[in-house]
Amino acid sequence: MRIIDLSSPIDASAYEADPVTHEVLTAAQGAEHMAEQLKARLGIEFDVSVLRDSEFLTLDRISLTSHTGTHVDAPSHYGSKTTYGNGIPRHIDEMPLEWFHNPGVKLDVRGHGTGAIGPEVLEKEFARIGYTPKPMDIVVLDTGAAEHAGTQTYFTDYTGLDGPATNLLLDLGVKVIATDAFSLDAPFPDIVKRYLQTGDQSVLWPAHFAGRDREYCQIERLSNLEALPDFGFTVVAFPVKIKGAGAGWTRAVALLDDQISSES
Repeated sequence: MRIIDLSSPIDASAYEADPVTHEVLTAAQGAEHMAEQLKARLGIEFDVSVLRDSEFLTLDRISLTSHTGTHVDAPSHYGSKTTYGNGIPRHIDEMPLEWFHNPGVKLDVRGHGTGAIGPEVLEKEFARIGYTPKPMDIVVLDTGAAEHAGTQTYFTDYTGLDGPATNLLLDLGVKVIATDAFSLDAPFPDIVKRYLQTGDQSVLWPAHFAGRDREYCQIERLSNLEALPDFGFTVVAFPVKIKGAGAGWTRAVALLDDQISSES
């Protein structure tokens, strides 16, 4: 069994639409911090010079959004109300873990440029690979966007899904749709431009807004999809359990049995 890392790093030095700050306390600074906290909180005096090299532990302070790096979008990310269930969307800490450990199928949608593709593109891929997603399969879209990760282009030039394409996958029983792009929808500038040109509200974030009527999750900002076969692998992408959050980071991986894959 091979483990393939599908996650992109959280990197404060890379370009981000919402910048990341990453402060590192050295082991020496960690010692001073620990001594200060002991005194302030418990009234205990501690001389850090008794520690080896006067060092304690390092500490990282990071400021970022839950949509930085590879992450899972929860239904509550799509809006405050739903037309299904009790009308209240679930947060990331409420989602069943069973959704995030399932067979995967990769669809190659590279070469379609910036914008939103429709169901005909997905159906063509089903025919090419000889496999149609089954209920609970995790569909992984290889848009080629990961090549531009860390640059401004990554946020403005990529391929997303339109509403009918999203609903096609949901009709098949898919609960998790994943992409290597910044968003499952087309880029913000493209969406707004098309709306201003046409006045058609259906072009406004249709992949995300589909989640107001049908419960599903998205995994965004994957990487290394070129290492995957079309199918015959398992995706594991358990989200971090952030109480009441609309998304949670994940270290997404694929589990691949090379023998089974070669026979497929």
